[in-house]
Amino acid sequence: MFLKDWMSSPAVTVNKDEFLPKVIELMKENDIRHVPVMDGDKLVGIISDRNIKDYLPSSSTTLDVFEIHYLIGKVKASKIMKKNVITAEPYTPIEDAAKLLYDNKISALPILDDGLLVGVVTDRDVYRALISITGVESKEAGYRVYCEIEDRSGTIREVADIIRSYGFGIESILSSHTLTESGKRKVVIRTRGKGDFEKMEDAVKKEHPDAIIA
Repeated sequence: MFLKDWMSSPAVTVNKDEFLPKVIELMKENDIRHVPVMDGDKLVGIISDRNIKDYLPSSSTTLDVFEIHYLIGKVKASKIMKKNVITAEPYTPIEDAAKLLYDNKISALPILDDGLLVGVVTDRDVYRALISITGVESKEAGYRVYCEIEDRSGTIREVADIIRSYGFGIESILSSHTLTESGKRKVVIRTRGKGDFEKMEDAVKKEHPDAIIA
């Protein structure tokens, strides 16, 4: 899956010379936590709700509310934006975007196509993609089959074939080598539709006694 399928497009943006109250208003109106900052067609920064909170006076300030409004009314987006923005492209895989967000401790990626801003992907979009990939919201999704298998060609298909032989379809398959012994891999297969659960469970556990099916 690519970011083009999950990004918000067109992106809500602000000009670098926009004043902070307008930026805050725009973010509230569009229910967003990040807004790219533009200089014409060029992306020059990004503002998050955290940037705004960090910039505003603390609750212990001696300024009154009118003084605070007066001061922030003179602050431009370019003053508080984060520069050197980390970006991605429309055909960046969703898992690569997740790693970018995680490694850089950020929660939004502006999406550039030939240098032009075409959208924004946030951590929430990555969550939506994960929900879709795993089939959690599918009305046809059924059981999850968790097991550790040999890391060789065809072993995932063997488990899937057992599941299918008892009437179930396959909604999704996830596999990982993380936290396994050498020569092993973990697999999670989510079933689809109806079948003979008890016979399927017995057959899977005959081959993989430690399997968890729920």
